[in-house]
Amino acid sequence: MREYLVVDGYNIINSWPDLRITKDHSLEEARERLIDVLRDYQGYRGIGVIVVFDAYNTDSMVGHSEHYGKVQVVYTKKNETADHYIERWVDENGKDKNIWVATSDFLEQTIVMSRGGIRMSARELLEEILRVKGERDRRHTKIHGLKANKLGDRINPEIQGRLEAWRRKR
Repeated sequence: MREYLVVDGYNIINSWPDLRITKDHSLEEARERLIDVLRDYQGYRGIGVIVVFDAYNTDSMVGHSEHYGKVQVVYTKKNETADHYIERWVDENGKDKNIWVATSDFLEQTIVMSRGGIRMSARELLEEILRVKGERDRRHTKIHGLKANKLGDRINPEIQGRLEAWRRKR
C-alpha cells in the first residue's frame, strides 16, 4: 500500500468524548471501539491503517502487533512511547508512502511533518471518519435503491384505504 493512516491510539481515545467516557469504565472497551471504527474506515478507504498503543500496564521488554482485519494494532514495548514508534515508522516509510498521522499532540505533529508525514488532529480524524461514513451510506443507498422504511408502506392497502376514509371524516 502506498497510503497509510497511523493513529496514536491513547491520544485519540483521550480526545474523542465518547471514547473518553468509555475509557473511564473500561480501557479495553475503548480500545476495541476505536479499532472497530478504524476497521470500518480502512475497509471503505482501502488504505493501510496502523493504530499504536503505548506499553500500558506491562513489563514486557518486547512490543508486539496484532491484525484485526486489515488494521494493524501495535503495542509498544516497555518504555517505548507511541510517539517514538510512530516517528521511527514515518522515518522508515515516509519516502515512498503517503502517511497521515492522527494525534493531537502538537510536538508530535511537528516532528511528523518534519519527517515527511501529514498531520491530522483527533478532531480532523473524527470529521474524516464521519464524512466517509456519510459518503458510504449515501453510496449504499444509491446503489441498492433503498428508501425510508415507513410503517405506512407496510400497511395492507385495504386497511390503508379505511384509514384514509376515517381521516377525511374527522
